[in-house]
Amino acid sequence: MAGVFVIGAGPGVGQAVARRFAREGFDIAVLARSRSTVDGAVGAVDGAGSKALGLEADTADEDSLRSALDAAVERLGVPDVLVYNAARVRYDRPGELSAAELTETLRVNVVGAVSAATHLAPLMAGNGGGTVLLTSGMPVPRVAGTSLSIGKAGLRAARSVLAEEFGPYGVHIATVTVAGPVSPGSPLDPDRIAEHYLRLARQPTGQWEDDVLFDGETVK
Repeated sequence: MAGVFVIGAGPGVGQAVARRFAREGFDIAVLARSRSTVDGAVGAVDGAGSKALGLEADTADEDSLRSALDAAVERLGVPDVLVYNAARVRYDRPGELSAAELTETLRVNVVGAVSAATHLAPLMAGNGGGTVLLTSGMPVPRVAGTSLSIGKAGLRAARSVLAEEFGPYGVHIATVTVAGPVSPGSPLDPDRIAEHYLRLARQPTGQWEDDVLFDGETVK
């Protein structure tokens, strides 16, 4: 069975997704910016009964991200599934961030996703297909979360153009939009959210969903 690459594998959704796919027998590569986060994700996957390859990567740095993805491909092969869960989460109002600070959030929240997808989707297509899943949120923009609202809206737009580009070649590209704060034991428990990533990855061509909006009770 081929692998699953999870970018942004911190506690919460990233590690829950990695654990869920590990329980299905997939090889897992977890990528994060800090060594402590990488080690924590590897330990979470090991605990699920599978081995994980842990790699440090800065999603705001294209060279760092692509180099780590290349290393993961070299070790595990072209993945069946790519999950982009990295995000710069901050709560700010219009004008509170400098142009440089806003640009930095967008590099993580949007540009990194596009870089990862465009790097691996052609390889997936050449392998017969695959799935790219992007973690979204903020379905309704909020003034108190200006940079995050802009970033998540941009991510959903990126999904649309990436799907148009790579969908005809067998690469399913979808967003999972989490409509609220993630918290263990709550309706938005990360393990509950992870089930939707697995479900999307299993969808056959012709039954692909573009976006799953999950509010903890219903899926839209």
